[in-house]
Amino acid sequence: MRAQAICLHYSNPLLINLCEAVTSINYSVPVPSMNVVLLRSPPAENRLPAVFDGRVARVAVFDDMAAVAPHWLALESAGALATPYQRHDFLALWQRHIGTTIGVSPCIVVAFNAGGTPLFLWPFGVRRIAGLRVAEFLGGKHANFNMGLWRREVAGKIGADDLSAALAPLAEHADAVTLVNQPLTWGGTTNPFALLPHQRSANFGFSGALVSDFEALLRARTNAAGRKKMRKKERTLAGYGDVRFARAGNADEVRWVLDAFFKQKATRMRTMGIHDAFGEPGVRRFIEAAATECDADAAPPVELYALSVGDIIVATMGGMIGGGRFCAMFNSIAPGRFAVESPGEQLIVRLVRQCCERGLTSFDLGIGNARYKTLFCGDAEPLFDSYLPLTGRGRAGSFAFAGASAIKRVIKQHAPLWGLVRALRRLRARLSAEP
Repeated sequence: MRAQAICLHYSNPLLINLCEAVTSINYSVPVPSMNVVLLRSPPAENRLPAVFDGRVARVAVFDDMAAVAPHWLALESAGALATPYQRHDFLALWQRHIGTTIGVSPCIVVAFNAGGTPLFLWPFGVRRIAGLRVAEFLGGKHANFNMGLWRREVAGKIGADDLSAALAPLAEHADAVTLVNQPLTWGGTTNPFALLPHQRSANFGFSGALVSDFEALLRARTNAAGRKKMRKKERTLAGYGDVRFARAGNADEVRWVLDAFFKQKATRMRTMGIHDAFGEPGVRRFIEAAATECDADAAPPVELYALSVGDIIVATMGGMIGGGRFCAMFNSIAPGRFAVESPGEQLIVRLVRQCCERGLTSFDLGIGNARYKTLFCGDAEPLFDSYLPLTGRGRAGSFAFAGASAIKRVIKQHAPLWGLVRALRRLRARLSAEP
């Protein structure tokens, strides 16, 4: 009988020893001649890595947050390029408590390669504006920065034609796409949407780098006179009672902090003559849920912090963490006698110290210019907006949206004009408060 050869590829030493023992046995019954060739597999570190297929083979549009969750979470677990505001648990809660209430329907775009692996995800929702179906990022005013979720292998290679092709299926669901407050770069990578037509946003994002040595960071960001002034305000505040900085750790503490936040924020907005976005339906339930509920083993997406004097909360802040960065979502300070001691700044100093101790590498205070942001967030990050028509009806709408945004940018970046707008708002607030 012709000899047979069996080639076995083994990397497990136990299997190799077993096969070598079998070939050494003396059989009393004649058996066909057999050659067993053991080919040890190369060690894992010497094997060539598989080439990732980053080509788009299929684009799907999902209208259900639960149905798209597996693809969304797969991208998150793969370390996708995204801001914390694109976390599935955060936006699912926003859609449940706010999006549904204001008429937003999920319209989430996911691109897959030939093997069914998600390459990127755009967390859009559609609502009607001036009679048009407009696709926007989910999260509304509660997301400071807007991005898609991108596999990093894809983000650096995708082209404008690929993006346009992926947008095409949206024409069945929307007339235009309005994408605002997009960071030009994030995590050291250029935002792929910057390849599409866009314009500068009205605002900048403000952030700063952190180091492990907080005291060194504080010395770099302040002078001796500034630190002396901080210590004086800390002592004055302590004269009113025990000063405590803490993160809300359970549902009761979350509700306590939010009670103070919503009262303080409403007072502040009313004084400034600005519409209070936090007073809209569903917002309180959304933030409370985001600070207490979570997916699987993950922590709740929103962290709440408070600075209190005795039993009085004098400042609050809420934010999220992702990619080594703390992103502040909202804050408030108590009016009256405590306000002159800069309780908001004192909270930020303590929070930045904690972020340094946690090993975080950057800290941001969201979008919009304000003096208190310059202490630790001196970097003005450029943002951009995209207004893209998908249908004939959407062309005029996109042009109008882009024009209104450009006018807003001119006003906000022209100090005298912006000062006049703020003065008129305060005047309106005083007049509306009069009996």
